Amino acid sequence: MTRKGIPFSKLNGSGNDFLLIDDRGDAMRGIDRPSFVVKVCDRSRSIGADGVIVIEPSRRADFRWDFYNADGSRAEMCGNGGRCAARFAATRRIAGREMSFETLAGILQASVRGRRVKLQMTRPRGLTVDRSLTLAGKKYSYSFLDTGVPHAVLFVPDVSRADVEGVGRGIRRHKAFAPRGTNVDFVQPVGDALLVRTYERGVEGETLACGTGAVASGILAAVRGLAVPPVTVRTSGGESLIIHFDPKRIDFGEVFLEGDTSWSCDGKIFEEAYRY
Repeated sequence: MTRKGIPFSKLNGSGNDFLLIDDRGDAMRGIDRPSFVVKVCDRSRSIGADGVIVIEPSRRADFRWDFYNADGSRAEMCGNGGRCAARFAATRRIAGREMSFETLAGILQASVRGRRVKLQMTRPRGLTVDRSLTLAGKKYSYSFLDTGVPHAVLFVPDVSRADVEGVGRGIRRHKAFAPRGTNVDFVQPVGDALLVRTYERGVEGETLACGTGAVASGILAAVRGLAVPPVTVRTSGGESLIIHFDPKRIDFGEVFLEGDTSWSCDGKIFEEAYRY
């Protein structure tokens, strides 16, 4: 790669930051994507991000995305990443304000109104309520829902005191969720909202927000009678996400994630940023 670099934009969705690359013209030809992602997501030695989204042509929708977690692994779905991808596509005129795009979890719809994006999520599956597991000799109660990616949800009395890193890491790799592993959400109902902290698989740590985790938390809170949709989820980053679904339907109907995005910067990724 010459010094002209790879054009990118950095967008943020409620505390999750992503590098967006338009590869419809083969900007990343010859580059090993997983290795590239690991390097450029390093916040100390490169640009830094929770993930990388590569926009590609699609014959089935306005575009296709190739989504990577910061560790170089592909994920089927990412709610906040999807909202950032939709805003990027609308701004770059890759798609209109109403769009569809192709993911490993299926074709999704999105609506963009300035900074605010409402994203259709995949149909939830695998609902499991009030299970328990043992970690380091201690029993934990959890519920489970796959909202495009798997989420174990723990309802706690004080989310600010939850051991997100320690317990989250242990549950993420627990044999109960082998071989895929799981994301882990710690949820506290407060008034008419939920406070949520998430340990994200692929990032391998706590993130400031997780869209699929917000959806899982909102739906499971409603199932347990702790919330009524639309559910407001307040993230660790201090922003709010709105979760839309139909609690009267077994499959919860059409599920949407709504919230603001922010456009941090545009730039170019030079070879020294991913070949060190």
